Amino acid sequence: MTTYAYAATFEPTSTEGGFIVTFEDVPEAITEGRDMAEAYEMAMDALGVALRAYLQIGKPRPAPVAKGVMISPAPDVVAKIAVIETFQQAGITHHDLADRLGKNENAIRKLLDPDVRTKLPLLLRGLGAMGMRLEIQLRSAEVG
Repeated sequence: MTTYAYAATFEPTSTEGGFIVTFEDVPEAITEGRDMAEAYEMAMDALGVALRAYLQIGKPRPAPVAKGVMISPAPDVVAKIAVIETFQQAGITHHDLADRLGKNENAIRKLLDPDVRTKLPLLLRGLGAMGMRLEIQLRSAEVG
C-alpha cells in the first residue's frame, strides 16, 4: 500500500497568533495560516505543490517516516500523483495507455502532466487501466 500522507508540524507564530506548518519528510512544503483550520488547508496545498514539483524535476517522492499530524494533499492531487507514478513504474508507453483508455496521445500527455488539472473519474480510469485503484480513508479532522 502506498500512502501520500506526511507528518506536519504546526508551530505557533510569535506575534500574529497563527501557525507555521512544515513537513520533515518534505522540506520544500512550508506554509502558514491565520488559525489552525487555515494552516491545515494551506498545508494540504503546500504538500501537493511540493510533491508535484518532485515529479516535474524527476525527484523521487520521499517515503513518509516522520510521526505527527498526518496530512495528505487534496484527493484529486493524490490521484494525479498516483497516476503519474504508476505510469512511470508500469513500463508502458503513452500509446499503450491511450489504447487502454480509448484516448489520443495528446490526452494522455495532459493526464500525465502534473500541472494540468484532470477530473477525478479520468484519473481513476487511468489507474484502473494500469491495474491499480485508489482507496480513500476517513479520519478525524481534529488537528490540535
